[in-house]
Amino acid sequence: QLQLVESGGGLVQSGGSLRLSCVASGFTLERYNIGWFRQAPGKEREGVSWISFKGARTNYADSVKGRFTVSRDNAKNTLYLQMNSLKPEDTGAYYCAAQTFVDATPWYDKKMYAYWGQGTQVTVSS
Repeated sequence: QLQLVESGGGLVQSGGSLRLSCVASGFTLERYNIGWFRQAPGKEREGVSWISFKGARTNYADSVKGRFTVSRDNAKNTLYLQMNSLKPEDTGAYYCAAQTFVDATPWYDKKMYAYWGQGTQVTVSS
């Protein structure tokens, strides 16, 4: 069964750090570009970061540039998102997703992703 499982979320004070992990099973992670998305209560799910299948290319939402770093360890079938200098507006459920369709749309278009994890909650207090 194809599965993505996120972990590492929790409650942290503003300015703190967290590292999220995403482990794939049932398929080889290196075959896919992977995106990180987040969704705050009452808001649409939005793209946070993206990494190519070999890890050579990355993208970030403007709101997290300079604070978040995406990486992957294909030998461990694992994706990471290092989050530093966290702000209350970073609060939300974070999801990893495998890109399964490629067209002219931007990397953060969630319609290109067919496999999603269950999400891990990140809460940043003020």
